Amino acid sequence: MMTREMNLMMAASTAGLLGFYLLFSSVPLYAATGGGGGVGAGAVTGAMMLATVAAELAVPWLLSRLGYRSAMGLGLALLGLPALLLPVSAELSWVVAISVLRGAGLGVLVVAGTALAAEIVPEERRGEGLGLYGVAVGIPSVVGLPLGLWASDALGFAPVFAVAGLVPLAGLPAVLGLPVTRAGHGEQPTPGTAPGTAPAAGPAAGGLASLALVFAAVTTATGVLVTFLPLAGSPELASAALLVQSLATPAARWWAGRHGDRRGSAGLLAPGVLACAAGVALQGWAGGPVAAVAGMALFGAGFGVLQNATLALMFERGGAARVSALWNLAYDAGMGVGAMGFGLVLGHTGYAAGFGLVALLVAATLPLTRVRAAGCAPLPR
Repeated sequence: MMTREMNLMMAASTAGLLGFYLLFSSVPLYAATGGGGGVGAGAVTGAMMLATVAAELAVPWLLSRLGYRSAMGLGLALLGLPALLLPVSAELSWVVAISVLRGAGLGVLVVAGTALAAEIVPEERRGEGLGLYGVAVGIPSVVGLPLGLWASDALGFAPVFAVAGLVPLAGLPAVLGLPVTRAGHGEQPTPGTAPGTAPAAGPAAGGLASLALVFAAVTTATGVLVTFLPLAGSPELASAALLVQSLATPAARWWAGRHGDRRGSAGLLAPGVLACAAGVALQGWAGGPVAAVAGMALFGAGFGVLQNATLALMFERGGAARVSALWNLAYDAGMGVGAMGFGLVLGHTGYAAGFGLVALLVAATLPLTRVRAAGCAPLPR
């Protein structure tokens, strides 16, 4: 699996995502301390993720016209260059505008990278290959989320913004070794359909929608936690909790890939949802730092399992570029909706009750986890 293309793609993706995660929690904090408050913090994350979603809708078309090399280069440039302009002002409209550009870059990068990973690895080892890719792109969150918060507090925002802008640009040389395009413009036919035809409606199509909704609910919780944990308690505790979550997620994603290749991924959906719901619920329990960190460890493990399981099952149902766009859209739309929605209701609920409502939202998707594995019988009752 570790071909030259795979190594270069993971290097470019890792550079771009490190720049993204360094600022994911620190930029909302920057906007909040600049006068935007909790609503401003949610607006920054929400606007960025909505821009990400808009870009993701266009990436299959972009890949068919420009290919992987140009698409990933564009994503890195949009993630890096605008970040260098953040120190100009902490005024909310300026920060939101910069975040929109960076969100578009994220959308291009993650869809192109996920689709290319699915095409590079052998189909019979796709789960493990996606797990390996997940570990690589999980490293930036392990490093970037806690480091961005800590450095913003210890060194100030400007140095963090400079580093976060330069790191994605450093990934541009790796892009030069990627393919301009691939056979079929990065799209493979859905199993059971002829090349060039649309996938038929039915259990597989219904399963695709159910998987996207399950994953969107979990990423909604992710957007809430990443944006508001630093505001709900101390930045130091949030940094520790996010570090634990960031370590648990890629490890669980890799394990889920190996398990899925051998025993199937469908059986992992319900345990992943339950782990995520319990992890969010613990954030609303007044049990102190231990509950917060343990909850984020549980949430991170469930999140990693669902990242791999939903993506592998969706690739059984559709072509690489289309599935990558839909999965990443669920990822980023959920994060944006979570950040903006939680910011709007926070004044009415408070943090504890708000986290409880988010946990219920995640748990409500359990009936949707009973999807058919493509080409297999329904899951037993």
